[in-house]
Amino acid sequence: MTAHRAPLAEALEFLARNPDIRHIHMLHADNNGVQRGKSLRPDELPALYEQGRPLPSSSAALTLRGEDVENTGLLWEVGDMDCLLFPVPGTLVRCPWLPGPTAQVLVMLDPELGMPSAVTDPRLAAMRMVERFKADGLTPVMAVELEFYLLQGDSATRRPPLPVTPRGAHPHVYCLEEIEALAPFFDDLYRACDLQGLPAETAISEFGPGQLEITLLHRADTLRALDEGVMFRRLIKGIAQKHGYLACFMAKPFAAASGSGMHLHLSVNDAQGNNIFAAEDSAGTPALRHAIGGMAATAADFMAIFAPHANSYRRFSANSYAPLKPTWGINNRTVALRIPTGPASSRHVEHRVCGADANPYLAAAAVLAGVHHGLTQQIDPGPPVAGNGYEAGVAAALPQFWPEAIERFAHSKLAQDYLTPRMVEVYSAVKRFECRQFMGEVTTQDYDWYLQTV
Repeated sequence: MTAHRAPLAEALEFLARNPDIRHIHMLHADNNGVQRGKSLRPDELPALYEQGRPLPSSSAALTLRGEDVENTGLLWEVGDMDCLLFPVPGTLVRCPWLPGPTAQVLVMLDPELGMPSAVTDPRLAAMRMVERFKADGLTPVMAVELEFYLLQGDSATRRPPLPVTPRGAHPHVYCLEEIEALAPFFDDLYRACDLQGLPAETAISEFGPGQLEITLLHRADTLRALDEGVMFRRLIKGIAQKHGYLACFMAKPFAAASGSGMHLHLSVNDAQGNNIFAAEDSAGTPALRHAIGGMAATAADFMAIFAPHANSYRRFSANSYAPLKPTWGINNRTVALRIPTGPASSRHVEHRVCGADANPYLAAAAVLAGVHHGLTQQIDPGPPVAGNGYEAGVAAALPQFWPEAIERFAHSKLAQDYLTPRMVEVYSAVKRFECRQFMGEVTTQDYDWYLQTV
């Protein structure tokens, strides 16, 4: 597998066009999607492109809070050795929300020089899946759609935090007054997207107070679509902070309000660039149904990726627009795998399981694994669900608890086949560690429930 490194000319041309740049952030998305890296000076940029830049092997398997996990085999056993990262092509851009002239570039572990950590790199996992499709003469086409809450700036210290909304705490879904009241934020957001080359499209107010959704344009270059999803989440947080807000991508920040999802839109092109899902029939082609069958059959195995944190599972409840079963349907938002309306050429699947807290690279790798499994095995998904998907009597429920999802993933032969056994081992070790830590905390709810009653 080639790393598709960015050429040195990209760095030199950028520096020539931006002589005022003082700092360059190299950003690596770890398994949790947290951006880790270093801040470089401009004169160090060419060396990053030519020779790479090291990070310790342990950085590839940190917990959400940045702690080492010893039983990943990436710490003492290998001396916490340096592993080299190289820039991702087309991701060197300015960060207009920062006060000083600053740029950023995404980096990824080299498949060989990044050993032993390279096998855990989320972007490499997505790349392996794209190359698996290419070996079959196919190209996946994807887009990322993100939901998030915009909170008051001091909300990081409040329990619960307070949303930013001009209409009070009640939901005002699709209300343009919500968008209009945030016009300065959106103006800056779209300007920053244009500067970074991110194809941000429609913005809507969602069901929760202060909840928004913005869609990115679909790409035949799946890795670029995922890079844009990663960059867009960072950009939203930066622009929000500039305006005194806090952008929240928790899956379920409020018990009484809707959760936030990351919907992945997917179709597949053949060698001639034709959409193999395209058909005048709204149910699509046999290939589309096989892809859905594969995603449905593998969803439970990959739930630990789609819902990676304890909070992720608070999002799943009946009549919440977050699916409880791997169901599918046509123009139906109560199912996990939805075929949206549109012309035949645009026929695709909207995968609705992931929370907004999921890592786009890993989530896409898992979705593509399901599609590939369905296409190669010609899996029949059964009939589409009509009406309320929560009442559908088909399909086993998805794992509803974090430990259950982790163990299902850890022992999945299918996950090991598509993501490699070593990646499954490391990811599972980190999640088991996080789960034990989280469950070991004594919270205010413990006192509210038990202090005076047991």
